[in-house]
Amino acid sequence: MIFSGIFIVAGIAGCILPALPGPPLSYVGLILLQFTSRPPFTTKFLIILATLTIIVTLLDYVIPVYGTKKLQGSKYGIWGSAIGLVIGLIFFPFPGIIIGPLLGAFLGELTTGKKIDKAIKSALGSFLGFITGTAVKLILSLVMAYHFIVNVF
Repeated sequence: MIFSGIFIVAGIAGCILPALPGPPLSYVGLILLQFTSRPPFTTKFLIILATLTIIVTLLDYVIPVYGTKKLQGSKYGIWGSAIGLVIGLIFFPFPGIIIGPLLGAFLGELTTGKKIDKAIKSALGSFLGFITGTAVKLILSLVMAYHFIVNVF
């Protein structure tokens, strides 16, 4: 049960930290809970959550690209957004979650030679896509955390 909880917490953290796969880690936490003496979940429930985890994980790659392309951004904007998040979290924990990806996307777009006004527009697309993907992952991981808490306590 302790390892299950660790995976749930790591899954939530993974929704914000780009290096960790958030929802899959949370799902592993629920699977570990299933191996206790009293399995709390039905097979149907686990299949539904597995399907949602796969969909959300795939969408996490598609949504930022869509947001970036919608506002004429580049892959440098996407990478800048992810790198900006990590740097923002290290140096400015709370505001860094917002400022880091936005500034990173902006600087990433500037490296492609775009003018400032175009880089701002592209960075906004990268940032909105990144934030949307992060929010979707976080919602799913929080739903799994809720089911963990309800079944453990």
